[in-house]
Amino acid sequence: MISAQNLTKMYGSQAAVDGLSFDIPAGQIVGFLGPNGAGKSTTLKMLTGMIEPTSGNATVAGCDLRTQVIEVKRRVGFVPESGAVFESLTGLEYLEMVAALYAIPQDAALARIRQFIAFFDLSFATLTDKLLGAYSKGMRRKVVITAALLHNPRVVFLDEPLEGLDANAAVGFKALLETLAREGKTIIYSSHILDVVERVCHRVAIINQGRLMVDGSPEELLRQHGAPTLESLFTRLTGSTDLEQRAETFAKTLRS
Repeated sequence: MISAQNLTKMYGSQAAVDGLSFDIPAGQIVGFLGPNGAGKSTTLKMLTGMIEPTSGNATVAGCDLRTQVIEVKRRVGFVPESGAVFESLTGLEYLEMVAALYAIPQDAALARIRQFIAFFDLSFATLTDKLLGAYSKGMRRKVVITAALLHNPRVVFLDEPLEGLDANAAVGFKALLETLAREGKTIIYSSHILDVVERVCHRVAIINQGRLMVDGSPEELLRQHGAPTLESLFTRLTGSTDLEQRAETFAKTLRS
């Protein structure tokens, strides 16, 4: 469903993404991990057609990223980390606009919107009476997730999707991801919440400084590297060592 070959993005002489290559089949949830500045968001923006690779190429849902970028965008859903929306629209106006962009008939769009807001425990009155600028962070996140899934995409890209969601919504969303994967959708899940990634994802890819470090199932990676948790493996691979000692030194500086 996704195939990347030497995908690279340069900003001047700096490589944000440096020769990434991987293949992801249908029905797989892949945790895409890395420290801040590792190139995760840049990779997602390339794979969704938001920015153009400097070199290399990829196919997404059978479409070439360079020559069929509009077709790629028709087939994917994207939940960006920013959760940005048009704050001068109501929630319903925003979702109806997204549905129109994907040429979803109005009646079908409204039926899907009602299903999603029921799933997320949002009232229809909330969607119609409030501008998005007045929504809480969690409510905006629910609308953005709904917008990403409204056109029934074959591939879903998620950048910190649980940020702002309450505990019940987060549990429901994780169950939704598992259901979507069983239906054959491919899901790329980028997050810093590693215990959730370890529980939800079938496969984990860790990048650092734009390069792929490891790629495999969580169980396989932990066994290969002799790590007790994904968190410990992540800190080992990305160079975040002696964190406890550094925290103690920092605390002493504050106390003095």
